[in-house]
Amino acid sequence: MSNAISRVKTRLLLAVVEDDGMSTAEYAIGTIAAAAFGAILYTVVTGSSIVDALTGIIDRALATSV
Repeated sequence: MSNAISRVKTRLLLAVVEDDGMSTAEYAIGTIAAAAFGAILYTVVTGSSIVDALTGIIDRALATSV
């Protein structure tokens, strides 16, 4: 009987302590962070230096004789 009570106590403790998933506030912060990261990444990738560098790499690759 003591073993059964111990198992019930353990299950109740795990049910109280476990925190699966995120709360609404955590989803909101995660969404804002993802949007900010996307905006920064878009700004960097569409910047003229990145476009020029990629164009240079492609031009050199196409100009290479085989």
